[in-house]
Amino acid sequence: MFSHATVGTTDIRRAVAFYDAVLTDLGIARQEADLEKGYAGYALAPETTPQFWVMLPINHQPATVGNGVTIAFEAPDRPTVDRFHAAALAHGGTNEGPPGLRPHYHPDYYGAYVRDPDGNKLCCVCHRPA
Repeated sequence: MFSHATVGTTDIRRAVAFYDAVLTDLGIARQEADLEKGYAGYALAPETTPQFWVMLPINHQPATVGNGVTIAFEAPDRPTVDRFHAAALAHGGTNEGPPGLRPHYHPDYYGAYVRDPDGNKLCCVCHRPA
């Protein structure tokens, strides 16, 4: 359904350190980057979609977060959600909702919410039973 999602950063090196750490357990790796130009792209494999990009804004204005925007990464199981959340907090992210069931979405929705160091809201979710 999606080709890619992009979030802005004010510090590409800090952002890459964060995303390298939090996406690894999901099997998502940095596939392309030019830190001098201010961008990095992540995917499950080279030249595949969907892709996740973090970059300095193209218009050279400060990066800002979208109100109501959340980028959600799907996890294969609940322990992966827990590790994502822990890695995010260990690498400069902030807690927006600890790992746990969110039955108001559906009975098996197990998710965790964080903000990256730039304030972008992220979710890691497993839709499967325990």
